[in-house]
Amino acid sequence: MTEINVESRLSPSVAKFVLHWGDLGNQWGVNRSVAQIHALLFISDDPQTAEDIAAKLSMARSNVSNSLRELLGWRLIHRVPILGDRRDHYAAEADIWEMATRIAQGRKEREIDPAEQALKSCLAEAQQDDQVSAQAREKLEGMLGFVSTMSRWHDEMLQVPKPALLALIRMGSGITRLINWGSKSKEK
Repeated sequence: MTEINVESRLSPSVAKFVLHWGDLGNQWGVNRSVAQIHALLFISDDPQTAEDIAAKLSMARSNVSNSLRELLGWRLIHRVPILGDRRDHYAAEADIWEMATRIAQGRKEREIDPAEQALKSCLAEAQQDDQVSAQAREKLEGMLGFVSTMSRWHDEMLQVPKPALLALIRMGSGITRLINWGSKSKEK
């Protein structure tokens, strides 16, 4: 775990949040420093300069700059102009739903879309290759079907208004009872 200097200007609870978010980011495949900077900006009341961030998190300025570029690319943070100060200040997206949507969209663009294209290409080649068994082609078709279905579902969910999506999520298992999945799964 990347420790934050005990003498940093963060309260213990904020430091704990920043460290924990950094660990979670690392588990999700995000650089720990990037996740920690995101956490600091998310929880900060005011926009922060790169120098402020480096001091608060005891990070090298170059690491902070690279991490800020990545967060800007994900559109999870934005520059905030401050009157009378020529330095760049940064703030995180404060709307949690918007943040989650941007993360989901970014992951889809970086992971799901390329996987779908690769599967389409592999399947097209496999259909022309006599050395590929019918079972292997069927497995590729199934995987492509699954990935394509999830991709479409993701795109459709982004079109659902946030209040409606929140209502669906809060319904939880009530949705399965509504369409009788609960009784069908017990029968199997």
